[in-house]
Amino acid sequence: MSRPQAGEALSDEVLYEVSDHIATITLNAPERMNTISGPMLNALAARLIQADKDHEVRCIIITGKGRAFCAGLDLGAQTSGNQSAGSLSIGSSGGIVSTSIDLANTPPTVLFNLEKPTIAAVNGGAAGYGMDTALGCDIRLMGASAKLAAAFCKRGILPESGGTWFLPRLIGWSKAAELVFTGRTLSAQESVDWGLASEVVPDGELMARARALAAEIAANAPLAVQAAKRMMRMGLNEPFNEHVHHVYLQLLPLMRTEDVKEGMTAFMEKRAPVFKGR
Repeated sequence: MSRPQAGEALSDEVLYEVSDHIATITLNAPERMNTISGPMLNALAARLIQADKDHEVRCIIITGKGRAFCAGLDLGAQTSGNQSAGSLSIGSSGGIVSTSIDLANTPPTVLFNLEKPTIAAVNGGAAGYGMDTALGCDIRLMGASAKLAAAFCKRGILPESGGTWFLPRLIGWSKAAELVFTGRTLSAQESVDWGLASEVVPDGELMARARALAAEIAANAPLAVQAAKRMMRMGLNEPFNEHVHHVYLQLLPLMRTEDVKEGMTAFMEKRAPVFKGR
């Protein structure tokens, strides 16, 4: 079931669909390999927030239409002066001359703060901003032809959208430094081998696998899944004893939910639970 597009002209380049408790957000500019323009940045952030607020949504898939996940920022639009308010402005020499960005509402920050679990179904190339977007998701599945390209330093910039935060935490300092400093491109299998993705899937089966994984997640108690994600995120930056205390505070309200009763009853009755998110 497709959700209404709220009359947004920019929504054509960021498609949004919900079915079976799964929201699928598709970058839809295949003619330019889904490079992200200013309007697309706004639309992507809006769609992420929309999915996070929708009680029916329990998992979010992000993917790209065509042969690429996202080849980075749309520098062509930037240099031609078509950037929207809040986007980077690129001068004729290629340098960033303006950074008037509302960082709190950009896709990387919005993505990190989502309560719902996210899956990046990486089809084709994910370069620059696209790679950082994939890294911002909780789980990454790679199509066989997919690649992660950390070409920032080759363009005279640095990972500007979360990569410098995610990479050392995902693969350790040494591997992160090697990837960023060299600007290397990793194949789908190398991405798995380096610990940046969960598995490689044949290109034609990528979305089916992503939906199957999302359905497995969506079958669980959504409030528990969201609380677990919240605690994992907090645990990245807090001492163990403090973290245990926060986990306990999350557990108390969960124990009073209908879903806990349903989970326990289903276990005793040896049947699959039916969770309602309350």
